[in-house]
Amino acid sequence: MDGEIDPDEAELAARLRMAVTRLHRRLRQQAAGGLTPSQASALVGVERLGSPTLGALAARESVQPPSMTKVVGALEELGYVTRVTDPADRRVARLTITPAGTETLRTIRSLKTAFLADRVHRLEPADRTALAGLTDLLERLVDMDES
Repeated sequence: MDGEIDPDEAELAARLRMAVTRLHRRLRQQAAGGLTPSQASALVGVERLGSPTLGALAARESVQPPSMTKVVGALEELGYVTRVTDPADRRVARLTITPAGTETLRTIRSLKTAFLADRVHRLEPADRTALAGLTDLLERLVDMDES
């Protein structure tokens, strides 16, 4: 980052951070599906990584393997993930998401989308148009390369 931070830009950044944080919190509250935030995040991680090892999932979630072992154990008890022996190295166990885990994530995502869709629906048409433009900007902001 070059030079000093513009005070107006810093204030905008702070407001954006708070709004995104509050929205994230509200979305988490909408649809936990009976899962803790750690469990839901780990389940998403298993889905996205394919068939990760416990260590790979712990690294993705930025937690220590013993903590991830507890989270995965709970997900196994719920029937959302299973451990499968790696055929290339039988000492390694990989995690796979079950159909019940996939369905739980689909439900959670649907509930969160419905929550937001209801809020969007209540906006005036001009505000919905502005939100569409803002969403484009947020997507660009997220995708910016760090230089």
